[in-house]
Amino acid sequence: MKTRAAVAYEVNAPWQVEEFEINDPGPEEMLIKMSFAGLCHSDEHIRMGDFTDAALPMVCGHEGAGVVEAVGDRVRGFKPGDHVAASFIPSCGRCPSCAGGMQYLCDNGAEIMAGSDKFFGERGPVKAMSGIGTFSEYAVVHENSVVPVGDWYPLEAVSLCSCGVATGWGSAVNVADVSAGDTVVVVGTGGIGVNAVQGAAMAGAANVIAVDPIEMKREFAQTMGATHAVASIEEATPLVQELSWGRGANQVIITVGDATSDLFAPAMGMVGKGGSLTLTSLSNMMQNDISLNTVDFAMSGKHLHGSIYGYCNPRADIPKLLRLYDQGKLKLDELVTQKYALEDINEGYRALHDGEIIRGLIDFSL
Repeated sequence: MKTRAAVAYEVNAPWQVEEFEINDPGPEEMLIKMSFAGLCHSDEHIRMGDFTDAALPMVCGHEGAGVVEAVGDRVRGFKPGDHVAASFIPSCGRCPSCAGGMQYLCDNGAEIMAGSDKFFGERGPVKAMSGIGTFSEYAVVHENSVVPVGDWYPLEAVSLCSCGVATGWGSAVNVADVSAGDTVVVVGTGGIGVNAVQGAAMAGAANVIAVDPIEMKREFAQTMGATHAVASIEEATPLVQELSWGRGANQVIITVGDATSDLFAPAMGMVGKGGSLTLTSLSNMMQNDISLNTVDFAMSGKHLHGSIYGYCNPRADIPKLLRLYDQGKLKLDELVTQKYALEDINEGYRALHDGEIIRGLIDFSL
């Protein structure tokens, strides 16, 4: 069947919306009609060549939600009409990582980088990011890469939980392990960081300091649980000392769009004894150097955590987040700044880079 999709053909070239053929679902696959797809910075890292241009061309999009149209004959637990969230890391349940409770490190997640040929156009086959490709009206997806959700949840809210909310919220709750009374700093409060703010506040942090140079994002973070908001780490550092009575932050979480090496030393400088710095952001894969004061790091017993998917188990945590939303404890609707037609994807990403939106969604009904 035919579908329209946004594809990145060349590094730094604009997204192109074209028509493709997609195959019928295989035995363990299903056909999804996408309803919403989130405009996440990670897709731009692909288009901009930060993960090497060997991945291109690629239909990107890894955050999204839709409705099952058809299933393969070996698919279990799904049927046409089911509402589903995409899971950019699959969860096979059998590999050592999954069996050890680390579904966010599923061995099948290698498709995140490699992609797989899913779309067939006039210029040849095109890969799908994470084996999904939510920037398409229809997608053929392996059953391990989707999570069933209740059909009473709005699909735009479901789409947010498939990446941005789970990644940010989990960075605070699961990775940084925020506890009641803690002082937490979140550096970068876009679509990921503002959910780290929500997670820290929900975990009972006494102080949640949002750091972002954009005033709109600082103000928004304060509606989502931040107790304080400043424009830079330089401003945050004395504030942390004041609020923590000189102890330093229990947790600092970096959730900026591009984690440059100069962030690490001042961010770790805000961390108190026995505290942690969590890195959730991405950057160019050739960036190998960061600066830290090794004496302070060792002698203060500090910790540095890498975070993917907020250490979430998608099959358990996406439904958990939606229940919190249903109960009014987790804000999702407020995250959506603007909806775009698929043809307007370049405008959506311009707005993201210019700091005009928290989360933009492609709405396939437009």
